[in-house]
Amino acid sequence: MKKGVEYTGKVVGLSFPNKGKVDCGEDGMAAVKGTIPGQTVRFVVSKKRSGNPIGRLKEIVEKSELEDVEPQCPHFEFCGGCSYQTMSYENQVQLKEQMIKDILDKAVVGDYEFEGILESPAQWGYRNKMEFSFGDEVKDGPLALGMHKRNSFHDIVTVNQCQIVDEDYRKVLDCVLDYCKERQLPFYKKLRHEGYLRHMLVRRTTVTKQMLVAIVTTSDKECEEKTQWQQLSEKLQQLDLEAQLCGVLHIINDGLADVVQSDETRVLYGDEYIYEELLGLRFKISVFSFFQTNSLGAEVLYSKAREYIGDTKNMIVFDLYSGTGTIAQIIAPVAKKVVGVEIVEEAVEAAKVNAELNGLHNCEFIAGDVLKVIDEIEDKPDMIILDPPRDGINPKALQKIIDFGVDKLVYISCKPTSLARDLEMLQENGYRVVKGCCVDLFANTVHVETVVMLSHKKPDSVINVKVEFGEGEGKVPLDNIAKRAEAYKPKERVTYKMIKEYIEAKYGLKVHTAYIAEVKRELGLPMYDAPNAVEELKQPRKHPTAEKAEAIKDALKHFEVI
Repeated sequence: MKKGVEYTGKVVGLSFPNKGKVDCGEDGMAAVKGTIPGQTVRFVVSKKRSGNPIGRLKEIVEKSELEDVEPQCPHFEFCGGCSYQTMSYENQVQLKEQMIKDILDKAVVGDYEFEGILESPAQWGYRNKMEFSFGDEVKDGPLALGMHKRNSFHDIVTVNQCQIVDEDYRKVLDCVLDYCKERQLPFYKKLRHEGYLRHMLVRRTTVTKQMLVAIVTTSDKECEEKTQWQQLSEKLQQLDLEAQLCGVLHIINDGLADVVQSDETRVLYGDEYIYEELLGLRFKISVFSFFQTNSLGAEVLYSKAREYIGDTKNMIVFDLYSGTGTIAQIIAPVAKKVVGVEIVEEAVEAAKVNAELNGLHNCEFIAGDVLKVIDEIEDKPDMIILDPPRDGINPKALQKIIDFGVDKLVYISCKPTSLARDLEMLQENGYRVVKGCCVDLFANTVHVETVVMLSHKKPDSVINVKVEFGEGEGKVPLDNIAKRAEAYKPKERVTYKMIKEYIEAKYGLKVHTAYIAEVKRELGLPMYDAPNAVEELKQPRKHPTAEKAEAIKDALKHFEVI
C-alpha cells in the first residue's frame, strides 16, 4: 500500500479500543480507526508504522451487520465521541466483552475464569463530567463550543444536543456559547499559542444533583478588559436547571499543553467543590478530582472490585493510584488499615476530607509517585489494590509492588492493553490470574473498564530431602552439580546496547533505542527496558526504515529473543 492512496476493504477484526483491521485483498491489510467489524470502508493511507499501513477513514461504504439502530445523537456524524451509537446496546457490550476476553486470553498463562461484562445501569445521560473545547467548526467560522470533530485535531463541533449528558449540560453550554459570541471573544489557537477561550468544564453529580461550572481561559489582558465573567455567572444562576448550581469558576491557564489545568482559580460564585454519594459514602469533588465519570456505573465497578478483594479483616491494604480515595474508603470499614498513594496532591487532600466526612479513621493518604513513595511507607501490606492511569504501571514501581509478596492483588484498568503488559511481568514473578471481568462505564463509546484478581502461587506441600555431596555410595558427585548448574544457567540479559553493537558490527548501521522498542512492540515482546514503554510520548514515535527493522529482527534472533 502507498501513502496518500485510497483503498477500499472490509473490517475483519478490531484492536482495542477502535482500530479496525481492514482486509483489502491483494493490496494487503491496514489499520483504520473508528471502524466496526463487518463494515466495508474507504480510507486513505496516512502513514506507515513499522511497515504497516495506517489509514484515515473517509467513508463507510457498507454498514456492519452489528449496526442495527439509528444514532440517537444528532451530532453523531461529525463528533468524535460516541462511535458505537449505530449498534444496539446488546451488540456494544458483546463486542467489548469479546475484545477484552481476547486480550486477556492472550495475556493470561494457564486457566482463569472470565466472568463476562457488567452493563452500565444507564446508557444515556450518564456522564457526571464533561470537558468542552472552544474553537471553530471550519477555519475562520463562527465560535464553537463542544467536542473535537471526528478525525480532526483542530475543528470543534458544538454539541448542544449531546445525549450522554443530561439537559442541564446542554442549557449551560448554550448559555456560555451565546455569552462569548456576543462579546466576540477569540478562542485559543493551539499551534500559534494565542487567543483567549480554551475550555469549559462541567461536573454534575447523579445522586446528589449538584453542579459545578468552570470557564478556562488564558490571561490575555485585552480580552479580560472587555469581559465581565461575573455577568456570565449571574446568567448561569438564572438558568432553569434540575441540579443545584453550587459553583462557577474562572480558571487561568497559560500552559502550552492542550489540557485543562490551572495557573489561577477565581471563584465567581459559590464553592469550588460539590458532593456525590456512592455505595452509602459521601465524596467531596473539586474541578480536578479524579472521580469515575459514570456514578451509577462506578457503583457496579466498585462492588465487583470489593467482591474480588474479599475478606480484609485485620488486614493492611494498599490502594495504589488511589485518586480521591473512593476504593480505599469502600473497604476501610472492613479492614484494619488502608494506605492510599496518589501523585495528585489535590486528590489526596480531597481523599482525607472524604475519609473524615465518612467517619473513617483507619485511612492514610500519601501524596507522591508510587515508585518513590512506596519505599517510605512503614506499614507492610497484606493485600494490594491497583487502579493506575491509562498507561499502566511503571515497571520499576511494579517490581517494588511484586516484592511485597502479598497473597492477592486486584488490578482495575481503563486500558486493557496496558493491563496485559503488566500481567506478563506479574505472572513472571509468581502471580497467576484467578478471574477477571469487564464493566461498561462508557456506553456508546469504545472504552471499557477491566478488573482482574491475581493470587500468588504457593507450594502445595514441602518435601525435606537430605543430600550428601562427595564421592562414594549414596552421595552426589560435586562435578555433576557443576554440570547441572551450567546447563540451567540463566541466559545473559539482552540489552539495547548489545543489540545496537551487533547491528553496527554486522550491517554498519546505527539504530536508535526507540527503533528497537518499536520493532519489539510490533512483535509483541515485553517493553520493560524501553524508556517510552509506559508514558505517553509528547511527539509521534519515529519508526525505523525497512532495512533497519530487518537488521533489528536479525539481532533479536541472534540473541534468541525471538
